[in-house]
Amino acid sequence: MNTENSVLRQQALDTLRGNWGLAIGTFLLYFVITGIYQNIPYIGGLASIVLSGPFQLGLTKFTLAFSRKNEPRAEQIFEGFNDFSRALNASLIMTIYIVLWLLLLIIPGIIVALSYSMTFFILTDDENISASDALKKSKEMMDGNKMKLFLLGLSFFGWALLCILTLGIGLLWLIPYMQITVAKFYQDLKGEEETRGSNSSLLDDMI
Repeated sequence: MNTENSVLRQQALDTLRGNWGLAIGTFLLYFVITGIYQNIPYIGGLASIVLSGPFQLGLTKFTLAFSRKNEPRAEQIFEGFNDFSRALNASLIMTIYIVLWLLLLIIPGIIVALSYSMTFFILTDDENISASDALKKSKEMMDGNKMKLFLLGLSFFGWALLCILTLGIGLLWLIPYMQITVAKFYQDLKGEEETRGSNSSLLDDMI
């Protein structure tokens, strides 16, 4: 544990090298599907409440399999529906807690979001844990690690600004990069060892 954020980002790039097509294609498919049901007239809001959890769990299954180089497949984004109840419960509880704290103050809301950020990774790794226990375990895992994850997110800010110059096209690379890095963060919290790869930049891997 306690691997530097710069190393986690490098590990993510090493994992993505040669596999950008699968990562970009899968994340793009996810956002197209979620964008469609969220914008269905009259029922988009309800659809988001019901479907967001299962899709988030499915995307996490793909992301973690990708990070671990464990035969990731694009169709894994639908596998959250095989565990519909836990995914829905986790999503609802997280949303309620985060929204309630955000209504009080922004900073406490951010802290709560960081505390529960590992929930879907935990649900992916433990098929027997309940949604509420996964939330509790995430909170325990993130005790003392919330600032590190917050700084990890901030480290992508410069890339996000560059994506604006590409009219958002750069997000096709940035979002998988960010998500795989967060998966590396989770693996590091669990104590999963990974050797550091060769130095390279995101631009090098994109080219």
